[in-house]
Amino acid sequence: MKKKRNTVDSKTMNKEKSENTEPNNQMNPNDTPIDSNSEEVFDEKETTNQTNNGLEELQKKNNELNDKYLRLYSEFDNYRKRTIKEKVELNKMASMEVILSFLPIIDDFDRAIKTIEETSETNAFNEGVLLIYAKLKKTLNQHGVEEMKTIGELFNTDLHEAITNIPATSDDMKGKIADEIQKGYLLNGKVIRYAKVVIAN
Repeated sequence: MKKKRNTVDSKTMNKEKSENTEPNNQMNPNDTPIDSNSEEVFDEKETTNQTNNGLEELQKKNNELNDKYLRLYSEFDNYRKRTIKEKVELNKMASMEVILSFLPIIDDFDRAIKTIEETSETNAFNEGVLLIYAKLKKTLNQHGVEEMKTIGELFNTDLHEAITNIPATSDDMKGKIADEIQKGYLLNGKVIRYAKVVIAN
């Protein structure tokens, strides 16, 4: 009889041991279940949002810098073109003062030529004067000096200076230049001396 009781006790002890060693799978009702997959998805979304925000900011900064660069380049290009144009204009007009000092001499030559034309005599002196006058005009033309056309042209305040008016000999001459008192000159297309004229009305 003693042997049977011992076996029953040992079985009971083994059962209790096995129950104690088994993991407790029962959850506490207050515990929330942890889903590792949902945490990973949330982390990925947050990382993606941060990356997108960072890219947008970089793109915005890039656009701003590109816009600033284009504006600066445009301003510099305009400045460069303006400087080149000013240099060209300065070179063209650099000789203006010298040429202006020659214009009274040309006026004297013009008066001398008229006197020569009025006399029928042709001599070496007159021919020499005509030759010098032709050379002087040619040299000035090579430096961009041009005589203004006046007689028979319409009066233009940008080119001509009216001294007086006279009655027009015909309807076609009304508002046109009838006579020239002093020649006008252009230097590379710009007025350096206005022509003094008489207008027919």
